[in-house]
Amino acid sequence: MSDDSLPAPPPARTAAVIPAAGRGVRLGPGAPKALRTLNGTPMLIHAVRALAASRAVSLVVVVAPPDGAAEVKSLLDAHALPERTDFVVVPGGGTRQESVRLGLEALPPEYRIVLVHDAARPLVPVDTVDAVIEAVREGAPAVVPALPLADTVKEVEPAGTPGDPEPVLSTPSRARLRAVQTPQGFDREALVRAHASVTGEVTDDASMVEQLGERVVVVPGHEEAFKVTRPLDLVLAEAVLARRRLNDGF
Repeated sequence: MSDDSLPAPPPARTAAVIPAAGRGVRLGPGAPKALRTLNGTPMLIHAVRALAASRAVSLVVVVAPPDGAAEVKSLLDAHALPERTDFVVVPGGGTRQESVRLGLEALPPEYRIVLVHDAARPLVPVDTVDAVIEAVREGAPAVVPALPLADTVKEVEPAGTPGDPEPVLSTPSRARLRAVQTPQGFDREALVRAHASVTGEVTDDASMVEQLGERVVVVPGHEEAFKVTRPLDLVLAEAVLARRRLNDGF
């Protein structure tokens, strides 16, 4: 039998890890950020549904606050989620990096593509999720959705006292800069190696893989994949949901 007659191997299975253990202090006192509601539904549920909307994603691991796994599991059980997708809740750690690592450790071995998604980006469109997965399938060890910057950016010397004037050091070329979003997609082996070897403060998982010397590529992000961080972001997210309801006819 020739090699040409052999069946093609099945596509690598894809899982998503959603760290949701943070408290979101910039949104003010109250429930953890991921449990704040949009249109009456917790942000976390919106984020889980957004990842599960991709037919390529067959497992979603939610990393809960260390003492809140039972609450998050009850939350998932109380909301309608796609039946073709499996959902697992695991307790997280003291940092986002530790929580992602714990989520990775919960994945069965057959999942070779991993998405890491911010629970605070509840409205990411499925087309963005699929574009990230496809780029990993095509061979990129790490894939980041991102948008060109709308504003000019200044590098400054930080003030010793908040509110003081800050001297400008340079004005980077906006054409070479991108604002990074999630889900970020990875070859699982590369991400596991990054979490095992990279220490110190990191702002996203792709930067960890970057520190290994691996190739990181950018695919187009989406304006609706913004991060809900401040109270005004909640207003914007509600407006996006209202527009979707109007366009979808319900």
